[in-house]
Amino acid sequence: MSQVIDTPPPTAPPADDDLSALAARYGLTVSGARPSLPDYVRQLWARRHFITAFSTAKLTAQYSQAKLGQVWQVMTPLLNAAVYYFIFGVLLGTKRNVPDYVPFLVTGVFIWTFTQSSIMAGTRAISGNLGLVRALHFPRAALPISFALQQLQQLLFSMAALIVILLGFGVPPAASWLLAIPALILQFTFNAGVSMIMARMGAKTPDIAQLMPFVLRTWMYVSGVMWSIDKLAKGHHDWPSWMVPVLQANPAAVYIDLMRYALIDSFHASQLPHHVWALAVGWALVAGVGGFIYFWKAEETYGRG
Repeated sequence: MSQVIDTPPPTAPPADDDLSALAARYGLTVSGARPSLPDYVRQLWARRHFITAFSTAKLTAQYSQAKLGQVWQVMTPLLNAAVYYFIFGVLLGTKRNVPDYVPFLVTGVFIWTFTQSSIMAGTRAISGNLGLVRALHFPRAALPISFALQQLQQLLFSMAALIVILLGFGVPPAASWLLAIPALILQFTFNAGVSMIMARMGAKTPDIAQLMPFVLRTWMYVSGVMWSIDKLAKGHHDWPSWMVPVLQANPAAVYIDLMRYALIDSFHASQLPHHVWALAVGWALVAGVGGFIYFWKAEETYGRG
């Protein structure tokens, strides 16, 4: 006697459209998928307290192993300024024809350090925090932004020493000091945007972090940190006509010159590039908005691979 076993006919796999409809019916989404740009902005705003707390904690822990602790937040840029003063101001003579050279130099060093440190920290924001990225779900842009905010907090500590230096060298307080506030806001936006660009690049290619010190050192030398672009240009009439405008339009030089104009009464408007505030706003928008979108486009790739 034979026994016949009925087997169900093979069924075709569900179509992609059916799966999409099923997922939509039950509110299912792809794990780790990149949200839309407006949703991403809302998620980032909802975690603003995390961003500020994380940046403050990183700043506090930065010098926790040093005996002088937070004093190094001010001492480090001051020591850099002292070295630059000896090499460039004394040995190379760049202080000639630059009134209030010490305030001029210290302002340049402090403002440049803000940009340099933000970009270096941003380069390692993802690759240096993979444990946090893989363990928690949050908008990854929070990391480079928090590192830029950490450097802004450190700059504000240093500004107290800068004010003492300005007063000690006879620079009087003036209403123009208030211009430092919008200048710092624009510079922070620019720094955060470049930090996000470098964070995405550093997440894919960690070796970029080893290259960045050389790039930043070259950028510093052409940004007028230790010397006056305007004064040097007047002493080199053989320079091509396009060189001075290009040097002055350099974003690092724009923010440094704005701060010098705001804080030092001997730094006059004639030493600023044309339409300097438009340049400052333009660089902040290009870097800030462009960097944010560039970082967001790779959101789902961070911490993977």
